[in-house]
Amino acid sequence: MPDIILHHYESSPFSEKVRRILAYKKLDWLSVHIPRVMPKPDLMPLTGGYRRTPVLQIGADVYCDTALIADVLDRLQPEPSLYPAPVGGMSRILAQWADATLFWTAVPYVFQPAGAKSLLAGLSPEEAKAFGADRAAMRGSFATLPVPDAMIALAEYLRRLDDMLAGGSPYLCGAQASIADFSVYHSLWFIARAKDLADILDDTPRLLAWMERIAEMQHGAPRQISADEALQMAHGVEPAPFDDAGFVDAHGVVLGDTVAITPTDYALDPVVGELVMATENEYAVRRGDARAGSVIVHFPRVGFALKRIDNQ
Repeated sequence: MPDIILHHYESSPFSEKVRRILAYKKLDWLSVHIPRVMPKPDLMPLTGGYRRTPVLQIGADVYCDTALIADVLDRLQPEPSLYPAPVGGMSRILAQWADATLFWTAVPYVFQPAGAKSLLAGLSPEEAKAFGADRAAMRGSFATLPVPDAMIALAEYLRRLDDMLAGGSPYLCGAQASIADFSVYHSLWFIARAKDLADILDDTPRLLAWMERIAEMQHGAPRQISADEALQMAHGVEPAPFDDAGFVDAHGVVLGDTVAITPTDYALDPVVGELVMATENEYAVRRGDARAGSVIVHFPRVGFALKRIDNQ
């Protein structure tokens, strides 16, 4: 098994999603703590500009976005599957809703003053101000709900999720945990951390019991390494081989073209590199950096846009 390196910070909800998956699959991993705000000088050499948290690194392969990270971990450790039959497709759809809708409904709710007090505890006034400015810049024109609307929608979503457990199944899609559980869990974990606002969960007792089941998944502690060590583990290493026979073009590009890959929702920082993979569900570009060497940066196709760069 190759070394799995997670670049994350402790209070990151999407990092918690991946940490729970790693525990569920009983995978050993290495931990690199990164800043919660820009600049991230030790991460950019690996990603080429992608700033979201977390990022998964395996040697010279760098994986962005938790949807793709989950796929990678499932390939590395197929059992227990994150996409169990016959609910694999349903679990993916529910996971996408959780990451795109549930999470962004929770954000304005938890960052009310009462919630922000808990979430930003331990930060100096200057650090809290920098966090707010960083997140505003990251969101850009991405619209979030007003707090009253978020509160009403969130309560309704929680009731619906609680109803999914009414039949006695231990997990959202049935007897076995799936990607849906981990994608929903991280938003609720985020809400629970906003101590003065977490009582919104109290009206959904089945959901609270389900949260305990997910939280109880444990597999030791990761080994902490430095960012420099992670960069050294990428430098001079051959990326993992992959099959480029499944090339799927929707942009008039060919492998070898210089392209930019950018999220379609927020944190619209493009990553530019040589296109080396474009399958039905994944892009990858090769790029070089003095500190990281030659790396392959991978993205899911859903949620990201590709544009060819004219080098003339």
